[in-house]
Amino acid sequence: MRVLVADDEEPLRRLLKKELSRKGFYVEVASDGTQALDLLRNSTYDVILLDIMMPGVNGIEVMKKLKEDSSSPAIIVLTGKATVETAVEAMKSGAYDYLTKPYKLDELIIIINRAYEFSRLRVKNQLLEQELIRKETPFEFICKSRQLREILSLIKKIAPTDSPVFIQGESGTGKELIANTIWHYSKRSRVPLVALNCATLSETLIESEIFGHEKGAFTNAYQTKHGIVEVADKGTLFLDEIAEMPLGLQAKLLRFLDSGEFRRVGGNKILNVDVRVIAATNKNLTDLIKAGHFREDLYYRLNVINITLPPLRERKEDIPEIARFFLKKYSHKLSKSVSDFAPEVLDLFNSYDWPGNVRELENIIERAVILSDSEQIVREDVSIPTVNAGRETPAASSLEEMEKEHIQKVLHEAEGNQSKASLLLGIDRKTLYLKLKKYGIS
Repeated sequence: MRVLVADDEEPLRRLLKKELSRKGFYVEVASDGTQALDLLRNSTYDVILLDIMMPGVNGIEVMKKLKEDSSSPAIIVLTGKATVETAVEAMKSGAYDYLTKPYKLDELIIIINRAYEFSRLRVKNQLLEQELIRKETPFEFICKSRQLREILSLIKKIAPTDSPVFIQGESGTGKELIANTIWHYSKRSRVPLVALNCATLSETLIESEIFGHEKGAFTNAYQTKHGIVEVADKGTLFLDEIAEMPLGLQAKLLRFLDSGEFRRVGGNKILNVDVRVIAATNKNLTDLIKAGHFREDLYYRLNVINITLPPLRERKEDIPEIARFFLKKYSHKLSKSVSDFAPEVLDLFNSYDWPGNVRELENIIERAVILSDSEQIVREDVSIPTVNAGRETPAASSLEEMEKEHIQKVLHEAEGNQSKASLLLGIDRKTLYLKLKKYGIS
């Protein structure tokens, strides 16, 4: 179990790291809220021990930033000045529990284990909810354009096979939906689809996440961990943003694709699983191969079946059905009775070029449902420009330039709030942080 201790008292940090490490936890520490948020952007944790009173960014502010991320770890608040008001505010901000200093170590460990189980149950419920959505909403219901009907026809042909599939398309075009649909029609649909975004993990963590590690494989590896290839055994593994995978790991993935065999990090035993791999990217891998950033042999091994998703601006006849699908989804999720769009809203959707593609459309509709006071979405509920004045045509700029421009636009709308921007973009905070770093956006 990975635990982050965020407290400005150095003796307490040292003590907690020492004692919790003895109990088998992997522990990292932060001296303030800013450092804690930096660690959370680059690493994953199961539980956070969070002090309320810290200089700069305090514990409540950290919790508020994490609250928008459904995948955030369970939080246990540590406070030296417990009041009813503090406890209420902590729980409202998303804390699992709180403890008043000084506290007994045994008591803390019990609460950590409970928080961890709570977090696992929450994730399990989210996965079950996603599986229900996947089973209830196959891709064919929103295929109106010729391009998508052809893709659906191809999916039905290749789904029963075990061949790797490679999906290409701009950010937000629905690559994960395509992967879900392949899984939905496959003989492997009895096992849940397992997905990993390769851009959300650091180079040091991603190999362990994919192939697992043995106890003692590295510092603080106190227990054996099964990687996602083992979790996906007899099922399907979806590797999104495959272009972000480190070169060294690409070689190991290639060997795995060829043989189905692998070793956990730090292990000698050869393990074998039966997994179908679907990979996706929004990058031009041919350019990356020429630049030496992606293995040509891995590209050919993944690219047995290629699906290229057209951007939303090239298949506008799909927009009404996709929009109604998201309207139904969020009306139900938000317990609203919104059931239709005003004609001028659909006209606006058709006139917009959707640089963020389907993901941008989904986020705009979710926001519109939240703002709506009637049974119909009207123009005032929708926050997109009426025209694309002065905009360079998509063909004249690279996908990366478009993505950078779109992120800057959304950041401006969110007044620089990265948590809000990641929500609007439909990506998690770690992915947004990596993209900001990549494009030099401050």
